[in-house]
Amino acid sequence: MTELNIQADTLIEAICTQLRQKDILKRSPKMIGIRTGGEWVAQKLHQKLELPDPLGVIDISFYRDDFSKIGLNPTIKPSDIPWGVDDQHIILVDDVLFTGRTIRAALNEIFDYGRPASVTLVTLLDRKGCRELPFQADIVGMTIECHKTIKVTGPDPLKVTLLEKQEETA
Repeated sequence: MTELNIQADTLIEAICTQLRQKDILKRSPKMIGIRTGGEWVAQKLHQKLELPDPLGVIDISFYRDDFSKIGLNPTIKPSDIPWGVDDQHIILVDDVLFTGRTIRAALNEIFDYGRPASVTLVTLLDRKGCRELPFQADIVGMTIECHKTIKVTGPDPLKVTLLEKQEETA
């Protein structure tokens, strides 16, 4: 396997540039990070964009649909959304968009808090070709092929490592 290190800070800057080009920042958006990798990305975005309202964080463990396969996460932490969700423009941040199941769970939890005016999905990495549910990120730092293995570590420094399978030689 070949290890490819991706500059997370460069991807964060690219996401900030894309967000600045959208109308969402003109609507006093609130930001929510999905624990844990999405929270790390959201912390950096929130700081760079200088959003005035506190960052919200959700733990989607109780909203997952794969308990029978992976069991309950033993390190469940409470979600914290320090403002009302109703009629707010939400920027939902995750580290990797893969099957779409995490995003479904996150939306279910957000809607338990209220009904937002809109949700803009931001992901650091999008693993194209692996989607099981019909979710598409509005803003992506980088798109990669599905067969690569991704490891996101953080929060400081935030680091992305891609492991790419080498073709076997005869």
